[in-house]
Amino acid sequence: MHVLVTTDGTQQSLKATRFLGNLVNPATVAKITVLAVIRPLAAVPFANEFEEGEAKGDGSFTISFRREAQAAVERVAAEMKGLAPVVETTVRAGSPADEIIRVASEIDADLIVVGGRGKSVVGAILIGSVAYRVLHHAPCPVLVTR
Repeated sequence: MHVLVTTDGTQQSLKATRFLGNLVNPATVAKITVLAVIRPLAAVPFANEFEEGEAKGDGSFTISFRREAQAAVERVAAEMKGLAPVVETTVRAGSPADEIIRVASEIDADLIVVGGRGKSVVGAILIGSVAYRVLHHAPCPVLVTR
């Protein structure tokens, strides 16, 4: 089984990763791909609750979207060690739901793992929840955790 694990750098995505580790039998998982997606022209930096930003000498912080996303996928990949013989990481730019669906198709994923924020169905439709869109357009089963 090839599992696509997504992260947005939040603790919720890390909880989804840990849930997967408790749910599947490692003997059935051949490969895990950990994916983070950076929104182009994002108004806010990639959320990385796993690491603190890099401090500058003047007390301000330097934030790099790609560096934060890479740190997030590496953190999740570290959680996945021992669950599969191969754990890869990738960072993409674009619409998170579209990129998750695209990568799942490209790698022929058997399962997608996404952390959800617990919004209502009506809220998900109006706001455009990533988990909601992935759930309804993915080429394979999707595990959404709260």
